[in-house]
Amino acid sequence: MTTRIGRRFAALKKEGRAALVTFTMAGDPDYETSLAIAKALPKAGADVIELGMPFTDPMADGPAIQAAGVRALAAGQNMIKTLALVREFRKTDDATPVVLMGYYNPIYIYGVDRFLVDAKAAGVDGLIVVDLPPEEDEELCLPALKSGLNFIRLATPTTDDKRLPAVLNNTSGFVYYVSITGITGAAAPDAGKVSTAVTRIKRHTKLPVAVGFGVRTAEQARAIAEAADGVVVGSALVDALRACLDKQGKAGSGTIKTVTDLVSALAKGVKTARSVAAE
Repeated sequence: MTTRIGRRFAALKKEGRAALVTFTMAGDPDYETSLAIAKALPKAGADVIELGMPFTDPMADGPAIQAAGVRALAAGQNMIKTLALVREFRKTDDATPVVLMGYYNPIYIYGVDRFLVDAKAAGVDGLIVVDLPPEEDEELCLPALKSGLNFIRLATPTTDDKRLPAVLNNTSGFVYYVSITGITGAAAPDAGKVSTAVTRIKRHTKLPVAVGFGVRTAEQARAIAEAADGVVVGSALVDALRACLDKQGKAGSGTIKTVTDLVSALAKGVKTARSVAAE
């Protein structure tokens, strides 16, 4: 199965660099602003776009992404609007991979079969569902793969060699390595430990390995990109957006530019990684 995700990582491998994977919450702080940000991300340097599916109980997320979900839900964001956002994005961008990330409950409520049909039709390429372990692959993972969507799994520092094959079994697109234990946005990753972990995971799979959790600066992105096939940044972008909101939580005239400026800086860090390493 060849998807936009597979094509993008293959193209970047030929370029000799890692991917910048950006996470923003669909509908944060409102539908129009989040759509405008999504549309601006590729031009700013994002290679893969992750969109959060807002949920009332995001147990794996830190305060920044939890708050983004609350803002989105308060603004009326739901699964129908999230899929509509992807459809709108696809009208002007047919190349950039889009991954929906979140929890199983909103998909289950929407209806799995209906969701997979609508997500595929909207232009979604992959799913990251953090609360569905491999033991429950028949719930969503296998039907998603059958419908042509990548199912991207998380590996963590506690995923040992005994557990890793189960995690990787039906994973496709890329493997998302969570560089630190705990919630998103909590601490900075150790580049040395990340490099060792990526090497270990690659002994078990040919899939690209993208690394996330805790990457906030261009320098951190560059360091992670030395070893990984992708660098995922979420909380830093969500924080940059939040800092631009007024007292009523509304986006200001500079909100989109603030987010895309940070993405541009991160992209520069990622793109210079291998060239620096080669010198």
